[in-house]
Amino acid sequence: MADNVPALAVTGATGALGGAVARMLAEAGVRQRLLARRTARLPDLPDTPVFAASYLDRPQAVSALRGVHTLFMVSAAESPHRVEDHCTFVDAAVDAGVQHIVYTSFMGAAPDAVFTLARDHAATEEYIASRQGLEHTFLRDCLYQDALPTFVQPDGVIRGPAGEGRFAPVARRDVARTAVKILLSPEQHRNRAYTLTGPVELTMEEVAGILARVTGTPVSYQAETYDEAMASWMKSGAARWQAEAWASSYLAIAAGQLAPASPDIERLTGIAPLGFEDYLQQTRN
Repeated sequence: MADNVPALAVTGATGALGGAVARMLAEAGVRQRLLARRTARLPDLPDTPVFAASYLDRPQAVSALRGVHTLFMVSAAESPHRVEDHCTFVDAAVDAGVQHIVYTSFMGAAPDAVFTLARDHAATEEYIASRQGLEHTFLRDCLYQDALPTFVQPDGVIRGPAGEGRFAPVARRDVARTAVKILLSPEQHRNRAYTLTGPVELTMEEVAGILARVTGTPVSYQAETYDEAMASWMKSGAARWQAEAWASSYLAIAAGQLAPASPDIERLTGIAPLGFEDYLQQTRN
């Protein structure tokens, strides 16, 4: 076992990113505890304690986090009150004596970001950084390569107001292995922010072409205006904040806020991140 690693807790292990981090830590022989609202859905890892914890329940989270030095905090599910939930959980971490939070943020997080949810991440970053005595590392991820196939609508078309803008999507597994590298030596990454992207900047039209080539299924991109995108999503039954988030993610690409590609993953891990086509090929094999 890796006994020299400070006590770790991992949230979000019922999901793809947190689960990958938890499994990689277990493979490295690192002791950790897993936190989730629904502990029955957590991965079954040997000698790994699990704790019920919700971002909304401060006393419960304090109990789950006592004795933890470093917390891997996966951002909560998207909602209108996500920042409030994050702040409640950060307060619980401080109350419990957590000394370092590694938080999954978003590329270009800023109060005036085009992508509305990147503003939420900026507010969470600001709150974490404001807590006296709490160290932090922010992982500012680009859009996930894993999610891009879901952008294709049933008629084989990706629609949105991305224009000819470029972005550098990243594979979740590359984010996970970078997070593990940081969690194994958190003191080397105190109060730092890293931008985690894939190696190549793509237009949405190029994304469609790669999907078509790898899957053998026709896929195309159709540029929309913001108003067209909003109308489409509202018609599908999305709440206004959800429609704004989706449409503004495309606008952020058009504005160049999800580029350029960053060298941080390779610099931190020594291994270059996967390109989108390589990712798709690997997941098909």
